[in-house]
Amino acid sequence: MMTADDLIKAAAESDEAFIKEFGRIIKEEHHLSAAEFSERSGIPPSTIYKLLSGHREPNIKTLRQIVKVLRKMEGTEKNDFIAVIAARPVLDYITEKKLKVGGHLLTIREYSATSMEEAIIAAIRAERDGAKAVVCAPIVSTTVEKVLRIPVATIMPRDSLFEAIELAAKKMG
Repeated sequence: MMTADDLIKAAAESDEAFIKEFGRIIKEEHHLSAAEFSERSGIPPSTIYKLLSGHREPNIKTLRQIVKVLRKMEGTEKNDFIAVIAARPVLDYITEKKLKVGGHLLTIREYSATSMEEAIIAAIRAERDGAKAVVCAPIVSTTVEKVLRIPVATIMPRDSLFEAIELAAKKMG
């Protein structure tokens, strides 16, 4: 089911293709009436009826709103995400890929890096991918903050630091 993408293709093709595809998606894919779709989307019922009947062409703002609602209904919306940049062993500790913070559901996206250079490149890539924030190690966070326009948070491994010191002491003998 790629209904939102199908609708975008139809809108690019012609108004007639958009009307046909929009009606099919609402009725056949989601089993909704125009009024029910209006309620879910926040688009006035009169606008939905005019679009479906061909008495109005979709403007870009309305089309974006329709696509956003369809993607939400399909579970294919692009959620806000936070990029976590770390070595693979650290990333393996992340068990939750979704996190609710302040009422917002955020996705955690992992970016593996094994050197400072890779971490900086990963941070830039994450921002380009649409990350809303980056979490990384203190050794690169100051550099990353200088090149990104999004917030950067630093990993402060308190407990694991002491565990690593104890492990090193045990290995010493």
